Amino acid sequence: MPIRIPVVALVGRPNVGKSTLFNRLAGERLAVVDDIPGTTRDRLHFRTEWSGVEFIVVDTGGIDPTGVKVGEGREPLSIGSRDFIAEIRAQAEVAIRDADVVLFLVDVESGITPADEEVSQILRRNQKVRDGELFPPVLLVVNKCDNKARRDDALEFYAMGLGEIYPVSAQHGQGTGDLLDAIVAALDISPEDQQEEEEDVSVKIAIVGKPNAGKSSLLNKLIGQERAIVSPIAGTTRDAVDEYMEFDGIPITLIDTAGIRRRGKVEPGVEKYSVLRAMRSIERADVALLVVDAISGITNQDAHIAGFILEAWKSVVVVVNKWDALEKDTHTMHEYTEHVRAALNFLDYVPILFISALTGKRVDQVLPTALQVQEERLARLTTAEINRVLQHAMDNHPPPSKAGRQLKIFYGTQVRSDPPTFLIFVNDHELVHFTYKRYLENRFRMAYGFLGTPIRLVYKSRKKAILEPR
Repeated sequence: MPIRIPVVALVGRPNVGKSTLFNRLAGERLAVVDDIPGTTRDRLHFRTEWSGVEFIVVDTGGIDPTGVKVGEGREPLSIGSRDFIAEIRAQAEVAIRDADVVLFLVDVESGITPADEEVSQILRRNQKVRDGELFPPVLLVVNKCDNKARRDDALEFYAMGLGEIYPVSAQHGQGTGDLLDAIVAALDISPEDQQEEEEDVSVKIAIVGKPNAGKSSLLNKLIGQERAIVSPIAGTTRDAVDEYMEFDGIPITLIDTAGIRRRGKVEPGVEKYSVLRAMRSIERADVALLVVDAISGITNQDAHIAGFILEAWKSVVVVVNKWDALEKDTHTMHEYTEHVRAALNFLDYVPILFISALTGKRVDQVLPTALQVQEERLARLTTAEINRVLQHAMDNHPPPSKAGRQLKIFYGTQVRSDPPTFLIFVNDHELVHFTYKRYLENRFRMAYGFLGTPIRLVYKSRKKAILEPR
């Protein structure tokens, strides 16, 4: 078994460039970066390698000084996240406790500030003595050192008493190679210590939906801890957050995402990046949990998100949250199911769950249902089974003709799963009318289900092949 991959946590006060350094180390724009202090809220992480050693880098929200209260004449440093200062601090402290190495980021332009001193005190409180050394080790990283004068100014940070300093420019990449060397040295792990890890075979489940539908609450209930910040204010989660777990021995990656607003309602800047990130999270998922607010019902935005999931060829479970908040009788669930089916008529094959992330009611059905849908996504039919379905379909409803030409279906075969894709050979694919395409898809679903999973039907003739958008 491979050893646990070590964790490197990025901490500091707001607006010192943690997310910029995070993106620089990742080599791509993973964290939302904005000039407004306090942009990053939840912990965000990526896995990387340097000098043959693998480790995980975790970004955190900026730690505001204590004693600053909104509306009392002193504004917090995290202007963009003033309502979440306590939660951000708690998340950062969790990241510090989980870390094997801490990168304490400061800003050479500002010099040593009282907020920096307070962060250093937090770090010292969370360090323990292990084998005669303080753990986790702290690397003091001085950012914005993009010229010699600023690198000279960085020397004042030795006064913080944290040992060696590492001047970098996160924006331009200067000094990051030396920093990565220092990280590997502090981890004190050789490549030989890390066995080659098996390919990630976890089931990727993205939790998506419009803002304030209860996505983060559902994530926390599923994993049994306060992993994501939960707030009644719409739009709290901005970054996609991965959580790894096992359920009945099956590895799962849960992906919490920012709420997706209608395109016309997306504010420029931070929220725009958050929506794009949520879209990318859907792209890398196997199954999407579409979380719907039971109080507001299926809205046009819910249908828009569902359409995006379908366009990405992802499997889906509709999760109606806040079910406890509705007044119900014996017919409510049936009537609500009909409402969902009518509003999402292009997803008539998906399962619908009625839950309360707040109370935990029926949350225990979510992962089993998602895993069942994933099994359907990976299903494979034999050529004999496929052609039996096609033959029965043609016996019950012969292929139509078009402009005096009769459609002929020769045979079909499955060319891939994830999602199930069937290649059907015909005399001329242009003769396959839309209604007959839907008819054949329904016949496949009647025979083999494919619960919650889109299926592709590709019709190939001597001229060319086309791919059906369902």
